[in-house]
Amino acid sequence: MSDEVVQREDRDGIAFLRMNRPEKHNAFNRELSLAVGRVIEELEADEGVRVVVLTGSGQSFSAGADMTEALASFESGGRGDGMAQAVLRVGAFATPLIAAVNGYAFGGGAALALACDLRLASERASFRFPGASYGLVVGGSQLPRIVGAAKAKELIFTARTVDADEAERIGLVNRVVAHDELEAAAWELARQIAHQSPAAVRWSKAVIDAATEVDKGAQAEIAANRELRGSADHVTRFREATERVAGRE
Repeated sequence: MSDEVVQREDRDGIAFLRMNRPEKHNAFNRELSLAVGRVIEELEADEGVRVVVLTGSGQSFSAGADMTEALASFESGGRGDGMAQAVLRVGAFATPLIAAVNGYAFGGGAALALACDLRLASERASFRFPGASYGLVVGGSQLPRIVGAAKAKELIFTARTVDADEAERIGLVNRVVAHDELEAAAWELARQIAHQSPAAVRWSKAVIDAATEVDKGAQAEIAANRELRGSADHVTRFREATERVAGRE
């Protein structure tokens, strides 16, 4: 392992990725957003990789966008959507991707977990889709196909936190395991997938995604946030949320 913001370990056709900003709960700043995009690009060119696992270091999967950096971008006229672009890259990745959710998956972190094909969760994991509280759409394109439209609306409209047990009950995660067993469970699930026909698995992913209109939903969410991002309402709400988070650190 290294000090890089995305660490990679390869074994038996499996690439295990670890987001590595534990002091910031693996929040996505520009460096981490670019690093995730770069690693996905490398994996797309690596024919030896059959399955990818994504997890976080420390006690969090990802707390979402680095709010301080994003707010500075908004207030200077930028878009602050680096994490959204990284999530899109993950969602468009053709190889099966497992999220091993080891802790908080909030905001963009929850959207990142949704962009993966399968989700294993630690008993300590929790999810939150807080976009409506600060003026954006977060998870609206992917959550309905996983938990159903009515439940997706409830979670997005209220921005409430979902613990691991509820996440398993509503189908948000495939399985909950003991925290100390999460990585071993992710490796084992990845091995089971890696033993199948790589071409058949990739085509199966493409067919299932087409059947559930993944691309259409993602484009609708992009369009919504293009309209919302940087508006007076969004910047005001995002600033207030940033100040609340800073006050808890």
